Amino acid sequence: MVVKNQNHTNLKILFALTLVHFTGDFYSAFTTPLFPAFMDKLDLTLTQVGLIAGVNRFLSFIVQPVAGYMADRYQGRAIILGGLLLAVVFIPLAGIAGSYWMLMLFIALGSVGSSMFHPCVAGMIPLYSGKRKGFCMSVFNTGGTLAFAVGPFFITTFVVAFGLEAMPVTMAIGLAVMIYLWLAVPAPQSEGMAVLGLMGTLKKQFGTVWKSIFLIWLVMVLRAVVGQSFMTFMPVLLVSRGYSLVSGGLMITLFTLAGTVSGLLAGYLADRMGSRPIFLVAHLLMTPALLMMLSLSGSWIFGGVFAAGFFVLATLPLGVTLAQELAPGGRAMVSSLMMGLAYGLGGAVAPVVGKLADLYSVGDVLWVLSFLPLATIPLILLFPRVNRQAAT
Repeated sequence: MVVKNQNHTNLKILFALTLVHFTGDFYSAFTTPLFPAFMDKLDLTLTQVGLIAGVNRFLSFIVQPVAGYMADRYQGRAIILGGLLLAVVFIPLAGIAGSYWMLMLFIALGSVGSSMFHPCVAGMIPLYSGKRKGFCMSVFNTGGTLAFAVGPFFITTFVVAFGLEAMPVTMAIGLAVMIYLWLAVPAPQSEGMAVLGLMGTLKKQFGTVWKSIFLIWLVMVLRAVVGQSFMTFMPVLLVSRGYSLVSGGLMITLFTLAGTVSGLLAGYLADRMGSRPIFLVAHLLMTPALLMMLSLSGSWIFGGVFAAGFFVLATLPLGVTLAQELAPGGRAMVSSLMMGLAYGLGGAVAPVVGKLADLYSVGDVLWVLSFLPLATIPLILLFPRVNRQAAT
């Protein structure tokens, strides 16, 4: 077992954990940019597309808290590596799905796998981060956002060249990476809660900070509603405006690549000035950035996409880090609430967004959703101040 040093940053283990995040999210990123192709192949409606996206997010809502609860109680790598294997195998199988329900099954199984490893590896990051917990969590988060930047462009280019039916070939990449991860990823360190039941675990982990945890979680849910809705339906909107399938994939790439940059910057600044000012700036500027993106045309839209992604995704790692500081006894569980439960609930509205888009238009629905970040400002003002020693 790896011995942790609270003041030492273990780069080797942090790299392995970030690679788990990157690999799983690389495959998870295949689904959304291919919705236009799946619509053509299987004659899907926007409501059906929204239902697939909603089930995908809902499984995060169900699986991640359970995985986080188990990771805080027991040691073992099965949740991490087994979950990653499900994502690597089943998401590429979506390319050979011959029906809507088969497509739903493959994506659902891949989503379960992705949901399994997220809280476990996120909960391990503080153990190997030394004094730079905020920045290291941002680097870890960068593994996911970079995967969602690279994955859509990779898979849309691959499908245009070889067709949906060739997608299972891409399993080879993930299986090769898993050989290294089998050797490099340590077992999670239990928080010693195996003797406690669910309610006892929650009481010990959250205690008197549950109101602050709830506030942070609610802001993360509302952010997820906006982010997941745009990432799900913007490619469809672009294709309907005459852009190519690859352009839709490029849109997600730019959106998440911008989040990679802003997430690192946000983590660096939060270690020095706290998380609340970063939340306020990002959420205040989110609405104008989204509206600008929707109003642009031609090649200018991609600049708007980058600006929108920069602000929408900036605070994702900060919510996890802030919650872990408030409840350090349940790192994996708290990570699952801020990542899985918030992400899942935020994305679970995708069927509703899809239905509204069928009734009205994708552009109009996304325009209305652009104003939702403003509702988070009063909640952010209530965030607790966490005293942290500045990184040196």
